[in-house]
Parts: sequence; structure tokens; C-alpha cells
Amino acid sequence: MQVVVPEGHVWALLGILAVLAAGGVGCQTVDLPSMAVSPSGRFVPEEDERRLWNRAREVQDRIQRSGALYGDPALTEYLNTVARRMAPAFMAQADLSVEVRILKNPSLNAFTLPNGAIYIHSGLLARMENEAQLATLLGHEMAHVIHRHPVRHLRDLENKTGALATFGALVAPLAGGFGPLLYAVGALGMAAAVTGYAQEMETEADREGLAMMMTAGYDPQEATKLFLYLKEWVQEEKKPEPFFFSSHPRLAERIESYQALLGGLPPAPPRSPPPRVGEEEFRARTHGLLLDNAEMDLYAGRFLQARRSLHAVLARRPRDARAHYSLAESYRRQGGTEERVEAFRFYQAAIALDAGFADPHRGLGVLYHQEGKAAEAARALERYLELAPEAVDRAHVRSLLEEVRK
Repeated sequence: MQVVVPEGHVWALLGILAVLAAGGVGCQTVDLPSMAVSPSGRFVPEEDERRLWNRAREVQDRIQRSGALYGDPALTEYLNTVARRMAPAFMAQADLSVEVRILKNPSLNAFTLPNGAIYIHSGLLARMENEAQLATLLGHEMAHVIHRHPVRHLRDLENKTGALATFGALVAPLAGGFGPLLYAVGALGMAAAVTGYAQEMETEADREGLAMMMTAGYDPQEATKLFLYLKEWVQEEKKPEPFFFSSHPRLAERIESYQALLGGLPPAPPRSPPPRVGEEEFRARTHGLLLDNAEMDLYAGRFLQARRSLHAVLARRPRDARAHYSLAESYRRQGGTEERVEAFRFYQAAIALDAGFADPHRGLGVLYHQEGKAAEAARALERYLELAPEAVDRAHVRSLLEEVRK
């Protein structure tokens, strides 16, 4: 199953997100206090900030209808439960929608709209190990909103046109359909949400986010582990992308920042309950997403990344036929001699685990055809059509079957 954002949906987001650019904001350079600091006891946004929030809500509504969201209501509710556990009360009082959604995108990123709506790429979520690491990310993103970084960033832009041109040049080389989405975010004056804010703001988000996760009872030691783990993925990928959490320098900054923050923490009280990590529940909740995102990586040609995720699935669920099948696909698509041997092994394992699973038979048929084994290819393709007579690719498979029978 290919789970990717259709190109049409990405282009739809171009119009959806660009609506924020229409209102604009003034190029003021006045520093802004945190939302938590309010003489009246209730935060009231300034006029340009309120306009930005209103347009952000329009964006949320239209993204909801765009087809770009990952459709797992139970997982989405789980993420929001963690976010609500962490969010300070004044965010709700300020009419901020502390709301988390998942975008179908295998890259490593997350961004927050000015009104507090958080969008996490499936790729970033798939590479986390536990709930405490999720809380690290959510705290960091919420801190950007609480400290009003989007509007502060906008007011610091002296030439929005020049900033957009620079951002467009940055994302133009990206492969696939995600370039338009990134450019659209840039059109909001929110390029920093993707590529990162100024170091001062990012450090502030680290500090305040860490405080929020600790207040919610999460283990602060997982904060650094998250970014060390992401750094390993980025080093293996060796593909530069203008995403904040895909940037080696940005990850190095986060690691140094959190290490400094953790070094300054007082020791825990001797009888305090152990902090929450939440590995078991997190892994159970994200199992399906891990498989789906591995397939996104697979179809994007990121074979190493796909296999790393799939092996992680099999370490916990060794009888998962779909994971075996996707592993076989990753090896077959890479195409080397050793990879074909592994592909055969994992296709056969998938069939042994689920005899009614059609897709491994198709993969075997293609592999046998590539090896010049016509009889074996025909049997595998025939079995595929028996198990999946209404498959969307049945015409192509029948054509291949006729070819191997000649």
C-alpha cells in the first residue's frame, strides 16, 4: 500500500496556506512578552496577532479537507491527550487551539501555526521511541506559540518578498511533491516554522518546552535522546532537506542546548515517583503509522530508512506479514544481487505467515521474471490474481503474465 501525499493535494495546500500571506503584518521590531505575562491575568493578542490567528483557523479547516492528513483518529486523539496534559491553562483562556494533527510526509519535521495548532510529519513521529520524546517535541512547539515567536519573526522581516524568494530557492531542488507545501508555508511568513527560528528563540523553546514536559511528569533525559536518535537518521540519510529536524546543524544545536539544560537540573527528590517514559503505550499506538511511513520511505527510494523502521517493527512483532512484505519490497527495489536474495526470503516469510496475503505473490512473480524463471513467475502472478481479482493493477499483472508465458 502506497501512503503518500498526492501531488494534487500538495498543490491544494499551496492555496490553503498562502491565505495567511494576504493579511500581512507590520514590520515592527518591538519585543513581545510571553503569553503568561499579562497584567489583567488573561492574555489578549495584539491586532496583527489576532488577524494571524484567524487566518490560521481558516488554514486548519481547509487542511482538514485537503487529504494531506494521516487518517488515524485513535492515534491523533492520543497525541492530543499528551498535548493537553502539558498545555498551560492560559493557552485555553487565550482562545488557542492546542490541537495536534499528523501530515502524511516521511520527512523529519513539525511546525506550529500561530494559533497553537501543531502539525507533525509522519516521518518524525515514526522515528520517536516513546511518549517522553513526543512530549519533548510538543513542549518545544508549544513554547514557540507561548513566547509568540511567529509574530515576533514576522515583525522582524524587513523585506518579506526577499525572504520568500530566498525560501523558494531553498526548497526548489526538493524531489517529489513536497516543495510546493514548503513554499506555501514560506508564503505565510512562517518559513522559520520549517527551517527553524533564530537561535535565541529556539533555545527559549528548548528551555520552556523542557519545563513543560517535566511539569507533566515526563523524564527529561529523553529530550536529548530524541535529538541524538534523529541525528543518526540524518547522518544515514545523507540527503539535505530544508526541514528543521532534518538539519544536522540544527540537531547539533538542540543536543547542546538540552545537554546544558539537563546539566543545570537539581537532583530528583529521593522518594519521588519515577518520571514517565511511556514506551510501551507509544509503540502500541504508533505501530500502524510506523508501517505506513516505512512504505512512504520505500516509495521515495529511502530503502535504508524504510528497512530500519521495518526491522524495528519485527523486533516487537516478528509475525507481522506486512512488515515482511515491505522489507522484501525494499530489497527488490534496490536491485542488487544480495538484495534479491533477501527479497525472496522476506516474500516467502510473508506468505508463510499469511497465505491469503496477495501482494507478496506479485512481488515474487516480478522477482522470478527478473531472474528469468518463467514458470515460477507465472505461478506466483496467477496466485496473486486469484487472491486479488479486483486489484487496481490487475491489467498490468495480466500483461506481465502473458509476457512470462510466451
